[in-house]
Amino acid sequence: MRFDTRKVVASKIGTVDFDHLSFGEIFSDHMFRMDYADGGWQEPRILPFGKIEILPSLSTLHYGQSVFEGLKAFHSVNGGINIFRPEMHAERMHHSSDRLCIPRVDKRMFLDAVEELVRLDHEWVPTKKGTSLYIRPFTFATEDYIGVRVSEKYSFYVITGPVGAYYKEGFNPVSL
Repeated sequence: MRFDTRKVVASKIGTVDFDHLSFGEIFSDHMFRMDYADGGWQEPRILPFGKIEILPSLSTLHYGQSVFEGLKAFHSVNGGINIFRPEMHAERMHHSSDRLCIPRVDKRMFLDAVEELVRLDHEWVPTKKGTSLYIRPFTFATEDYIGVRVSEKYSFYVITGPVGAYYKEGFNPVSL
């Protein structure tokens, strides 16, 4: 599926040191966005990566109605780009959405959004061993309402960025 796409004027890929990647600090040129209102998901599109403007009354900030996934794309030995188990991540996001009364994003839409965003920003998939393109799909309540009920508005985003190891010094669990 092709989406309404607004590409960046100038890529920032040339500013990235792909030999020294950390985790979660660098983001690719584009992001996917789709909003939910009036009982359905509307207007899927790809936009330049950028800020999201919110009001302090955003329901997610007060009641935590949000879900996310995290998956990776990497270069395969045959020169293509593989995305690790996207169907399983879409299914898990369905379960998380159900638990928090968030409308499901259609599985095909989830997969198409991830695949199209990776296709558009394919040059951002690093090639060095131990690196990948991190893909973060997430949905959050976007209604400006402070009251105890599920939101009637949501946004679904997919953002990506090249990453190295999660822990610079290797596996090193943290206390949360």
